[in-house]
Amino acid sequence: MLNLLLFPVVAIALTANTATVSWQDHASMPLPVQEIYPVLHQNTIVVAGGLSSELSGSAAPVTAGVHQYSLSSQRWQDGIALPEPRHHSHLVSVAGKLFSLGGFVVTEQGWWTNSRDILLLDETAGQWQKVAELPAPLSEAVATVIAEQVHIASGRTATDANNGQWRDNTDVSWHWVLDPHSYQIREAAPVPTARNSAAAALLNGRWHLVGGRTVADGNLAVHEVFDPVANSWKQLAPLPQAQAGLAAAVVGDSLLVFGGEHFNAGGGVFDKVWQYLPAEDRWQVLTTLPIARHGHGAVVVGEHVYVIGGAAEAGLKATLGKLQRLTVTTKTAH
Repeated sequence: MLNLLLFPVVAIALTANTATVSWQDHASMPLPVQEIYPVLHQNTIVVAGGLSSELSGSAAPVTAGVHQYSLSSQRWQDGIALPEPRHHSHLVSVAGKLFSLGGFVVTEQGWWTNSRDILLLDETAGQWQKVAELPAPLSEAVATVIAEQVHIASGRTATDANNGQWRDNTDVSWHWVLDPHSYQIREAAPVPTARNSAAAALLNGRWHLVGGRTVADGNLAVHEVFDPVANSWKQLAPLPQAQAGLAAAVVGDSLLVFGGEHFNAGGGVFDKVWQYLPAEDRWQVLTTLPIARHGHGAVVVGEHVYVIGGAAEAGLKATLGKLQRLTVTTKTAH
């Protein structure tokens, strides 16, 4: 029997509405992982690869494991493993297909070897197949689906032949569009601010890219939005706090941003859930995470956001297996 823990319900007053928020614990992942980009695919939340402090005794703390959380049974089960251990790769579900884009793999040069791989899950064959390559190695990027096309932007790429260590990578402003049928890739308007470890989500047809960090200067609060019709970006109100390693989701007419980490004064993690109100171009605190975390994922199902994995301390420490669901219910004020 599942033991679901309910957290207090909090009411937040908005300009014309009242939002009620509550948290609920669900079954934890079989293996705690961080630096993941999970996705909803065929009514199942899929988590692929990742880093884990639980694997510290192995050659590299990276897993190839795939875990699937069934929304109907509310249970985890093992999925088809990746061809090799991989972290910071982005999962995308589009046109009934599940892709893994880029990410760091383990080689003789190190376990931060940046990859160009575009992997497709072939459930019939029971394996992931490499179907194409990105124009260059790319990890710690963001991705979304717009008009049945996959957009992938920002992140870090390998700087030279010494592709294997964290320091071998640099920030980019690339923005590519992948056709999920032909696997052809074209360029779109580059992101104004090159960065990695940002969060992004699609709100009312526009793609919001928030926070992140640069290798040289650390965390950012910048908030930029992409208009696919105009193929252009513009700046909006920045996050009230510079954050990286965060997650984003859209519920109703607002953008939510969860947690993140910083490396100032020994480092730490954030517990705030920021809400962006597009009509007013401003941010406010909606609620707080039950556990402050970074390197986690956020998957939307209706009015619910499932916050998955991550770590309770900055860096490769205290990796979490927690799956916690935020419910946001908005009522019009009378």
